Amino acid sequence: MANLTVKKQVLKPFTLHTKPIMEKHLTKLNTELSDYTFAANYIWLANSSGFYAILNKCFCLFVMTGGELTMLLPPLGKKKYVTEAIIKCFAIMNENNSSPYYARIDYVQGDMIEEFVQSTDEGQSMFEMLEHYLVEKKLVDYIYSVDSLIELRGNSYHTKRTEINKFTKSYAEHTIEPLDSVKHKDEIMALFNKWVADRVKYMPKEEAEVFLEGIHQERAAIKQMLKHFDELELIGLVIYINGELKGFTAGERINETTATVIIEKTDFEVLGCAQYIFREFSKMLKEHYGVTYINVGDDMGFENLRKVKMSYRPFKLVPKYTIYQK
Repeated sequence: MANLTVKKQVLKPFTLHTKPIMEKHLTKLNTELSDYTFAANYIWLANSSGFYAILNKCFCLFVMTGGELTMLLPPLGKKKYVTEAIIKCFAIMNENNSSPYYARIDYVQGDMIEEFVQSTDEGQSMFEMLEHYLVEKKLVDYIYSVDSLIELRGNSYHTKRTEINKFTKSYAEHTIEPLDSVKHKDEIMALFNKWVADRVKYMPKEEAEVFLEGIHQERAAIKQMLKHFDELELIGLVIYINGELKGFTAGERINETTATVIIEKTDFEVLGCAQYIFREFSKMLKEHYGVTYINVGDDMGFENLRKVKMSYRPFKLVPKYTIYQK
């Protein structure tokens, strides 16, 4: 993929070679959001064109969709440089885009919003900044105590324990093993296709159409993840029942205390499988990274997913914001 030049500003392609560059800038942040890793962005950009530039000492990640530029993350760097970088990024997007309406910065963490609206290097007041920009709260990340997910103690986890116990009794011959992207690739894709078919069966037609629009992107993301699993430094688990792969999951470290689950899929017809693999992967994440917390990302606005994630009693919910222009 070639460079993209916008009014003399060169944006370079976002590729595997970008990993050390982005991660160098991520070390300057204090974040626990699941979106703030190289792997998460690289995987979900499998079917898109990503570009980056270093602006005002910050790593700035853009995505091109239908000829319009937006930002997947705010500029990554020290706080004192971020505000000016944000203003420069909007200028680049405006120069490229057909309308200022398209320019936005997604997945902005709260402390960056505070820094941005308070003042700029030019001394603009908070009120002047808010005359030009709109900040909107979007989704939240669900973060749990890893020990709570492993131990499942107390009445609030009674249903989870029951589901796991039923699973282990019904499928006593099950086995789990670390995810191997070469060995398990075809079986993982077959399970994903079955998962999609099973989901659509129970959806209203209108909802199914919306669901299937996003599936193409998710399928590409899983293929991208498997293709570069080792290079992305991910870890994962798979579960077999009677020689058939019935579940898989993968994740990585966000920071010293928090890991994240990037993806998890299980066979709907195997009751308790989702709860079981989630608990076992929580053990793996704690053992491998020594973390205290696990971030399972947001609910993408789906009510059923919100209910599932709330049922695990999150330790905290961390909001994410989008910055628009007025």
